[in-house]
Amino acid sequence: MSPVAKMIEALLFLSPEPVNEDDLAEAICCDREEVDAALDELREAWAEGERGLVLKQVAGGYALASTPESEDAARRLLSKPRTPPLTPAQAETLAIVAYLQPVSRPEITRIRGVSADSASGTLLERGLIDEAGRSQYGAICFRTTDLFLRLFGLSSIDDLPPISEWDPSPEEQSDIRERLLAAGGARLGEAPTVERNEQQPLPSDGSAQPASALAAN
Repeated sequence: MSPVAKMIEALLFLSPEPVNEDDLAEAICCDREEVDAALDELREAWAEGERGLVLKQVAGGYALASTPESEDAARRLLSKPRTPPLTPAQAETLAIVAYLQPVSRPEITRIRGVSADSASGTLLERGLIDEAGRSQYGAICFRTTDLFLRLFGLSSIDDLPPISEWDPSPEEQSDIRERLLAAGGARLGEAPTVERNEQQPLPSDGSAQPASALAAN
C-alpha cells in the first residue's frame, strides 16, 4: 500500500464524518490525482467480503464503515453504558496531577483557584489518579496511574507533551496570570482575587491547563 493510501486510511479512521477528495488532498499536501489513485488502492484492500470494514462513498465523501454482517454485534456492543467524558474541571485537575505529581489537593486548589475535592474524588473513583503519600504539611498527594498511561497512549510520564510546545492565546495568558496571582495570594494568606465555579468551562480546549499548572509550581 502506498504512503498516501496509508495516510488516507488513517484519516478516514479518525474522522467522524465522510471526507471528500479535496479535503484529503489538502490534509496530506498532495495532488488530487494521488488521492484518487490511493482511494482505488483502498477500494481493493477494503473490498466487500474481504474484511470487517468497507470503503464507502457517502454524502459527497469517503468513510470506512462496518460490514452488514457485523451490524447486530456492533449494536450490542455500542448499546452498553459508556464511561462519560471528563468534565473541564476534571481534565484540568488531571493535567495538574500529571505534570506536577506528586501534588497535594491544597496545591491543586491553589493552582485552579477553586476547590479540587469533587474533581479529584471522581478521578480517584475512575482510577486515573491514586494517592501517593503525604506532603510535608500532612496533605494527601496524588499521582497518575497505569490506567492513565494506557488511556492516553503513553509508555511513561516522560512521554507527556513538552510544555514548551504550548502557545497560549492572549486570553489564556490573562486567565493564567490572574489565577497565578490568586494562588500566590493564597500562599501568603490573602483573600483570593479570582473565583471560578468548578463547572465553568475552561478558557480553551483544555490543552492550556498543563502549562498553567507547571507555571504555578
